[in-house]
Amino acid sequence: MAIETNTSTRTRGNFVRRAFDRMVDARAKQARRYVNGYLLSLDDATLASHGYNRAELEREGADSMVF
Repeated sequence: MAIETNTSTRTRGNFVRRAFDRMVDARAKQARRYVNGYLLSLDDATLASHGYNRAELEREGADSMVF
């Protein structure tokens, strides 16, 4: 019986961990799109001086809304 409890607890913990990891990943992608939106508002010379490429930023996507 103790093994089943440990397995059940471990499974539940894995579910919560996966859900949390997916939420963090989604928020990180959302933040990246927001930052890309700002970077795309800069001119090409400024982007190049900071090591960014406009085509690459456009390919990654942009979002001007925070939420």
